[in-house]
Amino acid sequence: MHTHVESDQIAERFFSPREASLLRQLPSDKKQSAFFSFWTRKEAYLKARGEGLTVDLRSFDVTFVPGEPASLLSVARDSTEAQRWSLDDLAAPAGYAAALDVEGIFSRIQHWRWPA
Repeated sequence: MHTHVESDQIAERFFSPREASLLRQLPSDKKQSAFFSFWTRKEAYLKARGEGLTVDLRSFDVTFVPGEPASLLSVARDSTEAQRWSLDDLAAPAGYAAALDVEGIFSRIQHWRWPA
């Protein structure tokens, strides 16, 4: 389960101006889940590239507004980069967020559960 985080302050420091503005505009009861969804989508892109947090989180934009499909919107260093990646949310237990980003286009994600 998520603990309380100061999402506006973190967004101001680490998210692009567009992203931080969108987060500020959300009602307070939607901010925490939107923040974690947003952070998870950004992290998925960085992990897929193999770069981790060596890349400035403000240098690329992802969608995160509740109800908006997951997508990499833009990358500052390369105007065609966002078109090469497919980002999607994964099912996660209540209170958690998960996302997958792959280079290329995927049409379907399959999930399997292994017996305990």
